[in-house]
Amino acid sequence: MSSTQNPSLSTVETVPADLQRLADSINNLPSEYAMQLAPLIDAVVESTCRRRRILTLVQDALGQLRLDMKYLMFDLEATRRERDEYRSQLEEFES
Repeated sequence: MSSTQNPSLSTVETVPADLQRLADSINNLPSEYAMQLAPLIDAVVESTCRRRRILTLVQDALGQLRLDMKYLMFDLEATRRERDEYRSQLEEFES
């Protein structure tokens, strides 16, 4: 499992420390065992990185949704105030 063989492990900061230690331990095994385990650890690392990216995207989307909801609530309150003001003006005009 060389660094050219495993691009996922080249970005160490995105891989959890325990997975990095596991990959290092696999690299220290005899080559026949390391070659058998390399695809498995690669799949785990890729899955972990993908999950982190998805989690980040979901968190960003939720943050944007919260902000959008605040804007919508503000707009709704302003619209209600305007409606009430127009109603009172209409009632004054009619009387």
